[in-house]
Amino acid sequence: MKGQPDASSSVRVLRGVGETRAKTLEKAGIVTVLDVVRHFPRAYQDRGDVRRLSDGRDGQKHSFLLTVATTPSTARLRSRMTLTKFRVFDETGSAEAVFFNQPYLREVFHVGDVFRFYGSLSFSKNKCQLSSPAYEPAEEGAALPDYFPVYSLPDGVSQKVFRGMVEAALPIVLPTLSDPLPEPVRLENRLPALSLATRTLHAPESGEELQAALRRMVFDELLLLGLGVSLSRCQGEAILTRACKKTTLAPLLAELPYELTGAQKRAINEIYADMTGYGKNAGMIPAMRRILIGDVGCGKTVCAAAAIYIALQSGRQAALMVPTTILAEQHYRELSPLFAKLGFEVGLLTSGTKAAEKKRLIARLADPVSPLPLVIGTHALLSDDVVFADLALTVTDEQHRFGVMQRTALKEKSAASHTLVMSATPIPRTLAHVLYGDLSLSKIDEMPKGRQRVDTFVVDETYRARLYDFIRRQVSDGGQVYIVCPSIEEKKTDDEEDGIPLEELDFTRAVHASSPPLKDATGYAKELSEKVFPDLSVALLHGRMKQADKDAVMEHFVSGEIKILVSTTVIEVGVNVPTATLMIVENAERFGLSQLHQLRGRVGRGQKKSYCILVSDRPGEVAEARLDVMHTTYDGYEIAERDLSLRGPGDFFASGSGEMRQSGGLSLKLAALCRDTALMEAAFRAADSITRDDPDLSKPEHAPLKKEVERMMTINQNTVS
Repeated sequence: MKGQPDASSSVRVLRGVGETRAKTLEKAGIVTVLDVVRHFPRAYQDRGDVRRLSDGRDGQKHSFLLTVATTPSTARLRSRMTLTKFRVFDETGSAEAVFFNQPYLREVFHVGDVFRFYGSLSFSKNKCQLSSPAYEPAEEGAALPDYFPVYSLPDGVSQKVFRGMVEAALPIVLPTLSDPLPEPVRLENRLPALSLATRTLHAPESGEELQAALRRMVFDELLLLGLGVSLSRCQGEAILTRACKKTTLAPLLAELPYELTGAQKRAINEIYADMTGYGKNAGMIPAMRRILIGDVGCGKTVCAAAAIYIALQSGRQAALMVPTTILAEQHYRELSPLFAKLGFEVGLLTSGTKAAEKKRLIARLADPVSPLPLVIGTHALLSDDVVFADLALTVTDEQHRFGVMQRTALKEKSAASHTLVMSATPIPRTLAHVLYGDLSLSKIDEMPKGRQRVDTFVVDETYRARLYDFIRRQVSDGGQVYIVCPSIEEKKTDDEEDGIPLEELDFTRAVHASSPPLKDATGYAKELSEKVFPDLSVALLHGRMKQADKDAVMEHFVSGEIKILVSTTVIEVGVNVPTATLMIVENAERFGLSQLHQLRGRVGRGQKKSYCILVSDRPGEVAEARLDVMHTTYDGYEIAERDLSLRGPGDFFASGSGEMRQSGGLSLKLAALCRDTALMEAAFRAADSITRDDPDLSKPEHAPLKKEVERMMTINQNTVS
């Protein structure tokens, strides 16, 4: 390659990256040298927390400063593996260090050498063993870093290889890395320069520096979020559309078997005013851009039906997009008969729609003479071949599961259509302005009559036997059970892959050591089906499954064939299952309160009494105070405010299972782990200050910021499928 490599050069300029490895990295979005530097760690190994051997606990990872006591010996096992072992010691005892398939280590370790080992001790028959620990020479007077980065990497790229790539990339990128953050803003908030923060995240020299670097990167992402929403707002204000006809909603309301709540009436009136230009004389009005927020079960769907009815009564079309096939089918079953009585045909378009039916629906939607009035569907509505003859309204249900760029993609089917998005996540007022500042807000803060309260209890592991008995009683009485786990699979035990996740990194070293083990959905589902409830139907559901497989599992659960569903938070947004009477959340301390409230809303939808049981062995006053909120509080907005004050804004950006939500249109990485409300407010204040002075970021000094906002929005748009 001619010339010196720069930030835009291919990763292939880095040592050890050939064509095959470059293709592997490309799948993870790592194409250039700059991409390597922007791929920040997901966790850190706390190797600075050095313990004595006598303080080690079985299965817990720590660092130990040990002296080599014997010459390493290597033996070949029957499995053709090699085993290299030698003894190490400190002033409190000795242990056997064991390594597999690394015979070269005989030349690394010599009697009398001192190393810092990082790994977990295991005890058996009065013997102490360190199996395949990480290691570094601990030369006298030499300072070893406390924190080692751990990255999320595709299969085939090891931590050691990627650390080497980062080490080679940093000198190429950092000298020319421009800082988009205005210097006055950086100084006012006491943030390090971008180059220093970037270097520190990859190679921290102390916990204090790492904290400062994380603060800088979180601030940047939150600032860009605020600026991105502001830009979206500016662009949206310029869109004009034809006003819908002023019409009575009496025919629609007459078909409903219940009385609307005051909050529903208020929201429908706001939607009606937006779509018809109520009080305005002009035929062209600003296109509606409104979000409808309310608790699970508060009745948002009927408000959406009212908006759809207004569009259809004007002789135009509407589209309703939801995140899953089974949810689309549920909406279709509910809305199709309703609109049929009102004289309007409804179509259903999902990835499972048969080719002939799909062809017919697409033709009907584009028919200029007699177009299909309403279509309900999934991401299939975003296909290029789906064209509308006269789209007046786009409705996106469960907004946080799509992201702003995907609802924008639907809206672009008709740039002048009205937009209504719905979310069942109550958002604190502090966040609502930023996350949905480009949208007018309608809030449903009143539950329909007859909605029963779900009794909530917090228990620890000592209640396990009683919990299993309670599950069996619920199933025997005709109920069904959700069990939510924080992870999909058991955590890797490879030392190279292990570390303290960023969301747990508090730099006190107290929290990580005492964290209870995580229940993984895959292993727990197997244990329940084979050992605990072999006579009951137990199923597994998680976000990595194919959509068709997820839909099939949910269909069997809805039909009652599956009695116990073990899942990650993928069921946080789901279908209505009236016979589900018990929600159990394992490791409840790992979830945000608003997320727990969402999960609790999955039950209590039928006639039977329902329960939510939060299982947690996490010690400490903070964890207990948070979970006690769930035991005593049932209002989603109050819970959201308490969540923000107790835990910070991070849980409103990401789910506890690690399945990222898209909020406000930007792809958030580190900001999704934010626990610092003050930092969030400072970033949003800075965004407000900048956009008040320069709403579209057109000033030369804001060009770097605008470029970063557009880059992040492009990343998010490219994820639309």
